Amino acid sequence: MPLTLAHRIRRGVFVGLGAIIILAVGIYGPATLVGPLPAATATVLNPAPPAVASSPPTLPQTGASGISVGDDPTVLATAGQADAVPLGGTAKVILALVVLDAKPVDAGKPGPSIVVTAEDYAGYVDYIANSARAVSFITGESWTEREFLQAILLGSSNNHSDALARWAFGSVDGYLTAAKSWLTKNGLASTTVVDATGLSGDSVGTASDLTRVAQLAFENPVIAEIMAEPSATVNKNRVVNNLATYLPEQGVTGLSLSYTDQAGLCFLFSVTVTVAGNTVPVYGALLREPDYDTLHQDMVALVASAPLSLKPTPVVTAGDTFIRYDTAWGQSAEGVALAGDDRMRWAPVTTEPVVSAAQVTTALAGTTAGSVAFDLPGGPLTVPLKLSAPITDPGPLWRLTHPVPVIQAFLDSRH
Repeated sequence: MPLTLAHRIRRGVFVGLGAIIILAVGIYGPATLVGPLPAATATVLNPAPPAVASSPPTLPQTGASGISVGDDPTVLATAGQADAVPLGGTAKVILALVVLDAKPVDAGKPGPSIVVTAEDYAGYVDYIANSARAVSFITGESWTEREFLQAILLGSSNNHSDALARWAFGSVDGYLTAAKSWLTKNGLASTTVVDATGLSGDSVGTASDLTRVAQLAFENPVIAEIMAEPSATVNKNRVVNNLATYLPEQGVTGLSLSYTDQAGLCFLFSVTVTVAGNTVPVYGALLREPDYDTLHQDMVALVASAPLSLKPTPVVTAGDTFIRYDTAWGQSAEGVALAGDDRMRWAPVTTEPVVSAAQVTTALAGTTAGSVAFDLPGGPLTVPLKLSAPITDPGPLWRLTHPVPVIQAFLDSRH
């Protein structure tokens, strides 16, 4: 019997629906059963810093003092006066750093020649008349830059300080302008110099700033080389003794040891201490010490306490958790530190970690899960993270019964 128009329409609809169903099943099945899965959600966690029972070395409560360790530019402990105090002869260390920044000299090399002027010699005569420290020179003599630095750093020569400032910057005022820029560039905002020698009570700085100055000076190979000398023969026949030598038998290397009525005794130094079998340099500044007996007691106490209180402080410990991964099918795992690391400090590191999470869908335990980075004063530290547990495929039943996340992952994979 011939089909009516209505029958033909119904049959066409059934055939069309059947084709759509067959096509949908043909796409849905493969897409869900063998297609990609949605990535796990990564939540960044910040573990609590490890508890470390530690305290800084013994610092004097009189005057002003500060301490730093190794290549960490952070001043880790200060004591006494927090505001700026007169610098005394420590101002000459700033002079040396500023001049070497503008007129660098290679370690072990003499550097350019400096001819003593009549103005330089007149300054020498004036310092001698006022019983201020001075190493002799006369008009017309030619010295090397290194010899000038030896006279200033070893012999605390005031006349050489003024003469070096004039040579390097045209005048003492030119040097003061350069010193202001250098102090700003190095973050030493609490220090002001108004002369090249530190004889003026208006040249002032904080113990924190001067601790950093000591560290910068010992990091300079020319200054470190000079301060290791017990004495030096300059300009052919003048012997300059190292006036900053103090407690060398206890591992102390002096950088500047000076006295003025305004500043009192001021001492910049480094001392090498042994911690956990490793040698570590400690840099320090003791300002406004009242007398040599007090300075001696304070230095002996500091040197004795430093190796006892300084210890490796954890930055990150192996197994610390920084990421939690959660999947749409209910599994979870953590991104944990692959290894630990520590730094020589007196307190836990408080720097906020920067976590980079890897994209994870299914993976074995131990798979790379990103990294965690710390911007530390002594240099950056990056530690890889690993997956603490496996994340496995949820299986066909979950795939077939959760079309939305599976199809979305399939579509995302096509882009």
